[in-house]
Amino acid sequence: MRHFFTTKIKIVLLAAVLIAAVSAVVLSLTGNSYPSTVVQGILAPLRAGATHLTAQAEKLYDYIFSYESLLAENEALKEQLSQMEDQARQAAALTKENQALRDALELKQNNEGYKMVDGYIISWSSNDWSSTFTINQGTNAGIAEGMCAITANGEVVGLVTEVGSNYAVIKTVLDSSLEISATIVSSGYNGMVKGGYSTDHPDLLRMNYLPSSATIRNNDQVVTTGSTVYPRNLILGYVVDAGFDDTGVAKYALLEPAADIGALDQIFIITEYNVE
Repeated sequence: MRHFFTTKIKIVLLAAVLIAAVSAVVLSLTGNSYPSTVVQGILAPLRAGATHLTAQAEKLYDYIFSYESLLAENEALKEQLSQMEDQARQAAALTKENQALRDALELKQNNEGYKMVDGYIISWSSNDWSSTFTINQGTNAGIAEGMCAITANGEVVGLVTEVGSNYAVIKTVLDSSLEISATIVSSGYNGMVKGGYSTDHPDLLRMNYLPSSATIRNNDQVVTTGSTVYPRNLILGYVVDAGFDDTGVAKYALLEPAADIGALDQIFIITEYNVE
């Protein structure tokens, strides 16, 4: 038993000596003690992991900061774009208004015998059987029932059928209940033009009571003959087709209206003119 402990003690002492020797060597080479070296070895992977996590956190922070900066820049660009769009709309509106004023001036210069009031469309009829709209001028501006409505280019739009102090209702040439005495310019043939609103051609006009021998050509211009309601030579439309009526003894012509009724926003009411 005593021999056993003596041997065990010797082994422990030998191990201690070896550890001391190794520590001395490490200390002399690195300046660190062996236990410190062991600890450093254990901590090295942890430090590397911490360094990696720190780098990733810095990258995440940079990404979040960059993302917020991009969001702010995006909002600023949207605001600038919105302002530019508003400016473009205002410029377009001014351009359109200036063109309308030039057209109105030219119309009055070319028709010195006319007294006119301009108005803007504020609503359209929702009826399936009529084609009417309302403008923002009425008796206060000198408008009365039975007055003719035209475009700035002298194209017939329709007739005033109802009027109030600050509004007027216009029945357009597309309405089948409206008839206008007209002439084909190239040939001088006369007839009556009415809307085709209740026919198979709702967007066309029909000129009736033309002679069966009449030569009718596409694109022939049709104008007003002149009356107490419609001044002479206002443009009604252009021939796009022709044929014989149900009796077979008279012809008719289909016309494309000169005025683009659906695209109108401003019109002119002729309140007074010299009958030729």
